[in-house]
Amino acid sequence: MPYICIVMGIVLSVDFGEKKCGIAVSDPTQTIASALTTLETEKVINFINDYDKCNKISGIVVGFPMNLDCSPTDATTPTLNFVSKLKREFKKISIDLIDERFTSKIAFQTLIDLGVKKKKRRDKMILDRISATLILQTYLDKKNQK
Repeated sequence: MPYICIVMGIVLSVDFGEKKCGIAVSDPTQTIASALTTLETEKVINFINDYDKCNKISGIVVGFPMNLDCSPTDATTPTLNFVSKLKREFKKISIDLIDERFTSKIAFQTLIDLGVKKKKRRDKMILDRISATLILQTYLDKKNQK
């Protein structure tokens, strides 16, 4: 009996920061998120362009910052500006926002739970990648529940 291979394309997530962005990627079945890299923000669009040439990107998810009461944060406007750039550059790729409240705290706690030493936990680049992974896994879980 032959196997049926369903390739839906991958989903990237971006934990946006004005200086650096964490990037995570899904597997082709859009079930599992994995940390990919942390980049300087001005390099993200070129990175996505290059990555899309070798991989079929079907979606991009960006963490949306807001306060506990759902009001905007200082990072909300820069994030929305970044999303606008993504939408102009990648017209054929679905781009979604997802609530990123608590992802940095959960990422930091994850490092503690894994026994990562204090010096390494201060590395913001690691936290950015883990946050991007949490954002993407949350998105994938919600999408796959439907």
